[in-house]
Amino acid sequence: MPRKAAVTSSETPAEPRRSTRVASLPKPEEPIKKPAKKSSGEKRTASDKADAGDGAGEESAAKKAKTTPDDSEEKDQLKDDEDEDAPQKPELAPINIGDSLPDITLKNEKDEDIKIAELAAEKGVIFFLVPKADTSGCTTQACGFRDSYPDFTGLDYTVYCLSADPPSAQLKWQTKKHLPYPLISDKKRVLITALGAGKNGKTARSHFIFEKGGKLIEKKQPVKPAESPVLALAFIKGLSEKHS
Repeated sequence: MPRKAAVTSSETPAEPRRSTRVASLPKPEEPIKKPAKKSSGEKRTASDKADAGDGAGEESAAKKAKTTPDDSEEKDQLKDDEDEDAPQKPELAPINIGDSLPDITLKNEKDEDIKIAELAAEKGVIFFLVPKADTSGCTTQACGFRDSYPDFTGLDYTVYCLSADPPSAQLKWQTKKHLPYPLISDKKRVLITALGAGKNGKTARSHFIFEKGGKLIEKKQPVKPAESPVLALAFIKGLSEKHS
């Protein structure tokens, strides 16, 4: 048999042919990578913050809607309380000589209602005004009317002490000094101001005399504590002498 020719070193072996069947096969799909979970320390993205903000805003709006009516009611209640505690503006016209007792209701030392216009229906009335109960000058004035009280009642005049003190303070003073006449509380100085004795939140020491029927016939302001009962009694005695 004839020998095959030897392949020389200079000759390059032919490259093997690739199968077209293998090349035409589709490439395997790469696995889909899932996003890694965020750690607790990782910062939130802008979208996350926006979503959280929307939730917080809704919660805040709900709280506001819930609390606003209560806050409004509380403010209204506080306003009502302030209105009750605020000083009342005088509602009476000034009372001068010849004017009658006003239609107003005040409290006595027992916290009972006293209708001022009815006090002079049967007898004359004397109001003596004191700046503050149970103080030195006011006690002198009050005890002077106490000591001469039978003289006033004997001339058909009733005596009343008028001040801006609360009824409880007046009752304590009345009991302590054995005052025989009623004490009238005018805490907001409505009647006191109408009589011309209430200025700058204070009561001026004075006295006013109303005849039977309620007409003002005498006023003394200012007046000294010891002189007030003496002058009031002298005026009434003078009237009695004229009518006798």
